[in-house]
Amino acid sequence: MTKMKGFKWVQTILSIIIMPIGFVIWGIAASPGVFFFLEISNMTADWTNWQRSIVLGITLGIGGLLWCIIDLLIVGILGMIIRPKLEDTKEPTESMLTIRWGVFSVFHRLAQPSLKWMVPSFVGNIYYSMMGCKVGKGVQINSSFVNDCFMVEIGDRTIIGGDATINGHLFERDGIHLSKVKIGKKVVIGAGSQINPGCVIGDGSVVASRAVLPKFTNIPQKEIWGGIPAKFIKKIE
Repeated sequence: MTKMKGFKWVQTILSIIIMPIGFVIWGIAASPGVFFFLEISNMTADWTNWQRSIVLGITLGIGGLLWCIIDLLIVGILGMIIRPKLEDTKEPTESMLTIRWGVFSVFHRLAQPSLKWMVPSFVGNIYYSMMGCKVGKGVQINSSFVNDCFMVEIGDRTIIGGDATINGHLFERDGIHLSKVKIGKKVVIGAGSQINPGCVIGDGSVVASRAVLPKFTNIPQKEIWGGIPAKFIKKIE
């Protein structure tokens, strides 16, 4: 593996380009809500102040909802276009893989302010699927921190607790590592827990709240794990 020549220049140029694009995306997502607000404002121009305040306040709320949904839709479509199609791999930090990962991660962060209001719901599940996550039937994802979606698989009827973090990547001394996270069926991932790259969680298992699964942890079916780092607690009968 060799380092990418000109990495710092590419990183700097892309940062200068992508940051304004992110704010433009937020602006485009806000435009339907702004249009709706202006239309209602014109329609209620002759109303009393208290009547207009109530109606325009509701209009702002609906505009916020539209912003969340459209933001997720735009970022999801971009994710479908730019997401890497990778198996487990590693490259030097100064590599094209890091650039591709970084661009994808920036767009995901653009969606997170909206996503936290849309989970758990079918809207959040659709977004994660568009970003490359394999989401099974009846999955409940109550977190906006399922990162590296293209490296994550979640089985049917699994529950991801509030603010749980799932990462398909990590950086070590030799560079960036990407490894799939595979979560089985009817698994419970506790609130605030952290699942690191390469972890495999068997069907029916439980990861306790605030637990941290080190990289490449393999949890067999129907076991409870907890702690920092997470360790086996007991078998589920």
